[in-house]
Amino acid sequence: MAGVPSAGLVPVLETERLRLRAHRAEDHAACTAIWSDPEVVRYIGGRPFTAEEVWKRLLQYVGLWSLLGYGYWAVEEKHSGRYIGDIGFADFKRDMQPSLEGMLEFGWVLAPQAHGNGYASEAVAAITAWSQAHRPELRVVCIISPENLPSIRVAEKAGFRLWQQTVYHDSPTLVFTR
Repeated sequence: MAGVPSAGLVPVLETERLRLRAHRAEDHAACTAIWSDPEVVRYIGGRPFTAEEVWKRLLQYVGLWSLLGYGYWAVEEKHSGRYIGDIGFADFKRDMQPSLEGMLEFGWVLAPQAHGNGYASEAVAAITAWSQAHRPELRVVCIISPENLPSIRVAEKAGFRLWQQTVYHDSPTLVFTR
């Protein structure tokens, strides 16, 4: 199903080792494998996602681009063509303080086998450059569990700094900004 109507809205970004592209229906199985892995979701809600929930996530990714002109990219290894994660921006209308309204909320997730290769930092750098070129008027933020040290390192390497400490869904949460 490569002909997803909104795929044309999503720019393809390439780094040395990665291709960032629109999500496709055929990503569902690989995306489910990632989001159902307890290691992946340990700091993102703490509960593995079902195939149904992941399908809704894929629909959400496509919808973000259609409604907001920005959203999430599928992360693909260039050499293998393997889908290894999701990265991008959203406005999830989160009920939290500080409000993230009107900001680009940055998020990323990679399959465990992709961890430790520098892929997250490589993808974050590409997406950051895209946001500076295409949405410079919007503040970029990300929320991270204080226990998620690898993501905090990725954020700090990309120039994010701690802005606020808060609670979201009864869990301590750090808000970073660039």
